[in-house]
Amino acid sequence: MAIKTPYITTDGIVEIYIEGWFQGIVLIERLNPPYGTALPGGFMDIGESIESCLKREMSEEIGLDVEIEHLLGLYSDPSRDPRFHTVSAVYICRAYAMPEAGDDAKSVKIVALRALKNENFVFDHGKIIEDYLAWKRSVEQ
Repeated sequence: MAIKTPYITTDGIVEIYIEGWFQGIVLIERLNPPYGTALPGGFMDIGESIESCLKREMSEEIGLDVEIEHLLGLYSDPSRDPRFHTVSAVYICRAYAMPEAGDDAKSVKIVALRALKNENFVFDHGKIIEDYLAWKRSVEQ
């Protein structure tokens, strides 16, 4: 009997710093369905750690080498992805260069924190952004 489990994914909240100044976070426009604005990320491969997966996905999807700063959390609501059940480890990362769209990203942009509320996110990425902003406020106090 085959055991069925959710797919494991990782998403990156990539904070961009240019010449020491915080610019915003990286968002992508998805190339494949479901279409819309999302955090960069993807599926973990067999034999890969979740952190290695995150670094690989950030390199493939937005062309950046990232420094992992903090695990924001695990997101596992069975309805978070309309395709199938996924569990995502979401990391806050830093990068020091401009992103470039690759792999599954149709386009890429850097969005200031104050403008994030204007985005239409796919999956549960709006909730993830809310959690990130709450975390950001808590560490800045």
